[in-house]
Amino acid sequence: MKKTNYIWNFVLIAVITAAALWFALKDNYREVLAAIGKLNGFSLLIILIWGGLYTCVWGLVYVVLGRKFKKNYSVGNGIVVAFTGTFFSGITPSATGGQFGQAYILKKQGISYSDGASMLWADFIIYQTTMMIYVTILFFTKFFGFASRSGWFTLVLAGYVVNFVVIFGLYTMALFPKAYIRLSQWAVRVLGKLRILKDPQKTLESWTLQMTSFTTEIKKLSQDKKAIIECMLINIVRLTMLYALPYVIARMLHIDLRADQLIDVVALSSFVTMANSFIPIPGASGGTEMMFSILFSPLMGSLTSAVLILWRVSTYHIILVAGGILFMAAKAHYDRLDAAAGKENEKT
Repeated sequence: MKKTNYIWNFVLIAVITAAALWFALKDNYREVLAAIGKLNGFSLLIILIWGGLYTCVWGLVYVVLGRKFKKNYSVGNGIVVAFTGTFFSGITPSATGGQFGQAYILKKQGISYSDGASMLWADFIIYQTTMMIYVTILFFTKFFGFASRSGWFTLVLAGYVVNFVVIFGLYTMALFPKAYIRLSQWAVRVLGKLRILKDPQKTLESWTLQMTSFTTEIKKLSQDKKAIIECMLINIVRLTMLYALPYVIARMLHIDLRADQLIDVVALSSFVTMANSFIPIPGASGGTEMMFSILFSPLMGSLTSAVLILWRVSTYHIILVAGGILFMAAKAHYDRLDAAAGKENEKT
């Protein structure tokens, strides 16, 4: 993506976020700002670093996967890869840029592009699987009770179905790759005749290569059950941290929530994530804030917007900035190492 596109994405994020905040604050901004202002420094610090800690937990997945290819792969390296993914996913539509930035950093860390692609595929498959199991449990325990109160939960259900179809499609692709290749050949021919594709043959070769690569990685991954279990456990911690944060913030703002309502907050947070499946804007800006306000208002009342602001800053804005800084620092570091290695080679 060109630098100008990144700049426009930042502008789009800022404008839509500002509009969403206006929507959230227009009725009671004084009450919301007063509630945030009453937070003590320690509570505010915990909230603000929560998103960073959640991203560090994600980095542990890359440590587990990275040590399959590089025995001394460090925790610090894994955390840099996680923050890089957060940064590029956060500034590209539908979070499509994360893996490109991560593949670049992995290569600089001494992991080849093919092995890096294997790691990223494994991370994606394990995360999607863990998330769908996690959210499915929440759906069966909490969704229908909430859905009876608001029609907006139809969008949540649609998002759940989309995510389920994606993970179901991935696994059936792994089980029946030849059927998918034949299906893609038929689809490419149809799209070529409709002149939607400029180069049908090139597109077909690309799709076939991706499907072959994906099925190969699935087979490799299925043989390492220990790594799968470790990564799934890490992802459970990661998801729980993400989904539980609104409850932590609410309690710090002295919103009257009972301990047993933690599961309600975790469920609603996961439902916001499901609804975001339809928002192609970088960072799902605007839609995230709107859905959070709608779903959480019955539970948190007039201070929902205060929770929203702190939650969004912690889980998106701060780690977006931190991810950008870490990526640039890592790139500069690896460039210096490459330059030093080049000079050593010239001497010899």
